[in-house]
Amino acid sequence: MGVQGFQDYIEKHCPSAVVPVELQKLARGSLVGGGRQRPPHTPLRLLVDADNCLHRLYGGFYTDWVSGGQWNHMLGYLAALAKACFGGNIELFVFFNGALEKARLHEWVKRQGNERQTAQQIVSHVQNKGTPPPKVWFLPPVCMAHCIRLALIRFHVKVAQSIEDHHQEVIGFCRENGFHGLVAYDSDYALCNIPYYFSAHALKLSRNGKSLTTSQYLMHEVAKQLDLNPNRFPIFAALLGNHILPDEDLASFHWSLLGPEHPLASLKVRAHQLVLPPCDVVIKAVADYVRNIQDTSDLDAIAKDVFQHSQSRTDDKVIRFKRAIGYYSATSKPMAFHPPHYLARPNPFGMPGIVPPYVPPQMLNIPQTSLQAKPVAPQVPSPGAPGQGPHPYNLAEPALTLETSGKNLTEQNYSNIPHEGKHTPLYERSSPINPAPSGSPNHVDSAYFPGSSTSSSSDNDEGSGGAANHISGNKIGWEKTGSHSEPQARGDPGDQTKAEGSSTASSGSQLAEGKGNQIGTVQPIPCLLSMPTRNHMDITTPPLPPVAPEVLRVAEHRHKKGLMYPYIFHVLTKGEIKIAVSIEDEASKDLPPAALLYRPVRQYVYGVLFSLAESRKKTERLAFRKNRLPPEFSPVIIKEWAAYKGKSPQTPELVEALAFREWTCPNLKRLWLGKAVEDKNRRMRAFLACMRSDTPAMLNPASVPTHLTVLCCVLRYMVQWPGARILRRQELDAFLAQALSPKLYEPDQLQELKIITSVLTSQF
Repeated sequence: MGVQGFQDYIEKHCPSAVVPVELQKLARGSLVGGGRQRPPHTPLRLLVDADNCLHRLYGGFYTDWVSGGQWNHMLGYLAALAKACFGGNIELFVFFNGALEKARLHEWVKRQGNERQTAQQIVSHVQNKGTPPPKVWFLPPVCMAHCIRLALIRFHVKVAQSIEDHHQEVIGFCRENGFHGLVAYDSDYALCNIPYYFSAHALKLSRNGKSLTTSQYLMHEVAKQLDLNPNRFPIFAALLGNHILPDEDLASFHWSLLGPEHPLASLKVRAHQLVLPPCDVVIKAVADYVRNIQDTSDLDAIAKDVFQHSQSRTDDKVIRFKRAIGYYSATSKPMAFHPPHYLARPNPFGMPGIVPPYVPPQMLNIPQTSLQAKPVAPQVPSPGAPGQGPHPYNLAEPALTLETSGKNLTEQNYSNIPHEGKHTPLYERSSPINPAPSGSPNHVDSAYFPGSSTSSSSDNDEGSGGAANHISGNKIGWEKTGSHSEPQARGDPGDQTKAEGSSTASSGSQLAEGKGNQIGTVQPIPCLLSMPTRNHMDITTPPLPPVAPEVLRVAEHRHKKGLMYPYIFHVLTKGEIKIAVSIEDEASKDLPPAALLYRPVRQYVYGVLFSLAESRKKTERLAFRKNRLPPEFSPVIIKEWAAYKGKSPQTPELVEALAFREWTCPNLKRLWLGKAVEDKNRRMRAFLACMRSDTPAMLNPASVPTHLTVLCCVLRYMVQWPGARILRRQELDAFLAQALSPKLYEPDQLQELKIITSVLTSQF
């Protein structure tokens, strides 16, 4: 689990650091000047990471999220949430994850395996019980984030979307725009220097829509219980294991901290494979180790001690260790300004206070290489408190940087931390999805995750393929059969983490280092499971066609503003997409997986995005004028990362872009930026052609109501699917009835409907 287990550790082992708060009371505490009847001048500005709380934005774990979804209920909930925020002087800004994040691809691969298993548990439960599945199995539909984003825009809630590194962009956006707090649920945020950190999982709106509550994490209390200076959190995060230096690479180090006399030492070697200690044990041991480091600036000495038991790729691990410290140091730098001190004096609700006089915020640029473009947003003035930080203590130890001096750093004294007292947490969170044992029938990915628990390699990343470099003009070789990308040089900043296989062991333990590192021995474990492998394998693709600069600017602007589905920008700039797991019955032999069902649609969309039809037509005309044979067109290949029945997410599928046969679609610049009436008609025709519904009747309101065009196109596409029959007559009637019946527009009535298992099919 590494760093990602730290958030759960706070919940379970630091109860005094989790306190309930009511956000409206915090906002009312911002009154400045005047009497109580005067509204406050500045709202409480909160940044919400939507990636952590889709279930809350959907409606707080509403029961029906499988049998079609209660979209009207979701709209009603979001409307109530927006109204409560506007009425309570709270300004929400919701940040969505729109980044491809190849550096975290190994984490995504593992998550897709778990979600596939959860999807099968959901299907089995619905088929056998005829009731909605348990809340702990919440698996958002693929389009949920997109629908929530559009709904928030409709209700005048500001949104943005990350573009390269989601965590760094959220932190940078929070700092640069003077937000008072961050609402999220991720260990990376807990370990950075965010003034006020609130729980996204505990975010709740009362039934009357007047009270918005959550929990606040008091990170100084966490640091106090760990007896660890927060300025040492970057080293702490790097040594726990993360997306840059996975915990499998640190297995020997973690076991060495426990020692041979530890009660868990007998678990170290089991069935000829290494396992990792429980996460809470590792966190305490690593905290003790980091606390006792004499010189935190001498990273070489720390790395030498940490990897003294490593038997393979030691130099690479040292490089990644330093990169991890640099990553967390950048996100942990002190803010150049501080938002209002809402924690002035505690009360039963956690944290009201008085805001100091207004001070304009300063800008703080986070040094980062992967964040190429920061989200653009108007600078909203925020009151500040010069010289007064959000924490009730002063750090005696300077913040950790990679260019620190060789002097020893003074440790933090916690004697001046006031006793906050114990609070009853207002925290309500679903338990994690418990994966079935590897031998269970629902364990679908046992073959995809070999028993080898090897760690990350310095192999290629998003910078290794032409798809990622086509904008800058970089070219690469291409083998039509598809070849594996060549490894980059060690230490290259573009080198992204490629964590390698992991398998499940008892008590949730994971496999450890790939070459069988054991404490106190130099001989590797003689087992095939210790051979180095990767849990994902990238493939080289040909360079993408050039894209007009105007198109890229428009795409980037719309992407950042949350006005465009993130796949489009990923295709234009990276030439690849990640397709999340769908809730579908893998036991069905007749129905194709959703990723395959709609692949032809995506192929035509790729052709439209790269203006395939027009560019090839121009080339053919030029060859005809010169009396030459038409040249062979090099294919436009897009990499699709997906997990479905019979397909592992470890390797991408190479999908070729297609052009329409019926007509020549104009180039993307004209489609997007054309303002004439015929340009609007071409846009509609391009959409219909992608959906194989390019017929005059589709645009006739007498035949197809305008607001049902998309639904009818999807149903028509499914009916026309060559091969197995996708929709039965009663299923088609059910879709149409759901769209047309006025009785089905009320969430309360839909809630009373019962699932009839006798006619239940595997189609969701």
